[in-house]
Amino acid sequence: MAKRDYYEVLGVSRTATPEELKKAYRQLAIKFHPDKNPGNHEAEEKFKEAAEAYEVLSDSEKRKRYDQFGHSGLGSSGAGYGDFGGGMNMEDIFSRFSDIFGGGSGFESFFGGGGGRGATMRRGTNLRIKLKLTLQEVAEGAEKKIKVKRHVACKSCNGNGSKNGVSLQNCGTCGGTGQVRRVTNTMLGQMISTATCPTCEGTGKIISQKCDVCVGEGRVLEEEIIPIRVPAGVMEGMQLSIAGKGNYPQRGGQYGDLYVVIEETEDEQLKRDGSNIIYDLYISFVDAALGASVEVPTIDGKVKIKIEPGTQSGKILRLKGKGVKDIQRYERGDQLVHINIWTPKKLTPEEKTLLEKLRNSKNFMPSPDKSEKSFFEKMKEFFQ
Repeated sequence: MAKRDYYEVLGVSRTATPEELKKAYRQLAIKFHPDKNPGNHEAEEKFKEAAEAYEVLSDSEKRKRYDQFGHSGLGSSGAGYGDFGGGMNMEDIFSRFSDIFGGGSGFESFFGGGGGRGATMRRGTNLRIKLKLTLQEVAEGAEKKIKVKRHVACKSCNGNGSKNGVSLQNCGTCGGTGQVRRVTNTMLGQMISTATCPTCEGTGKIISQKCDVCVGEGRVLEEEIIPIRVPAGVMEGMQLSIAGKGNYPQRGGQYGDLYVVIEETEDEQLKRDGSNIIYDLYISFVDAALGASVEVPTIDGKVKIKIEPGTQSGKILRLKGKGVKDIQRYERGDQLVHINIWTPKKLTPEEKTLLEKLRNSKNFMPSPDKSEKSFFEKMKEFFQ
């Protein structure tokens, strides 16, 4: 089933401000929260749908891509790129957007404790790298392998930072929940809020003995080769996202994401204009007058095109389907061949004589007659 428009999901206009987006998502999250709708599968799906929409629209770069290309500009979940929210589970949502509801898993102050969800699931930082692609790779798509240095979970302690992964005890401040509650008396009664425990930083555990390998960090720095599939039609500045290939957080949690920023290397002959390819073809005025068959480069290799007699400088010939695939419509653009008449800078005495005769000819017109064609054919021998 096709995804709904994200603006429609949140019930806001396309010009909504960040605060308006936040307010709209907060209202939907409260309305469809699982604790408020136990056993209601439809409410749970709407809760996830709202979180996915807010995840994209609250990020300025993702929102720009979405506004320009729609859902296809963000890729699709499981495709190895562009995974913007499609694979989010409930814990992802609780940890990622907890700031909207004032800490913890984000909903305890609204639903009387949130059913004991436990310590906060922390998230590692995202990584961003640049990937250079040739025009050929942009047009056809590519399988690439990128080298990344990132923090990964320590194998010795299973990522929790304790010796052998078992030297842990419950935090005395929060009792192992990773959160502390504050009760404030107001005119309307008691208001309960939650915040991340400052002692254990939301993990709910205290290390009694640090791991010998990571020295209590729970993570180590490693270099990894990550395969990535680049879809055909990507553009300069586009970001591809690989979920879970960012950094691992200190002492456990969820991996961040890896963002790959596309850079196009300039081609010596072909220039890209959206989904179209531009090629400047220079021909002599003899070929322009008499017509010719010439070879031009394309993304798919060289092809022959026909120059009609009397072709004027500035004319554009269109090679249908010889452009780049449009990432949104999955159709290929065209190649536009711009005709330019080349004028020689240096001439031999014999060539100058021929040109003087041409200039003095009473019948010198853009569409020459038969006698002039014979004259042009002589000139063509000199210029080839």
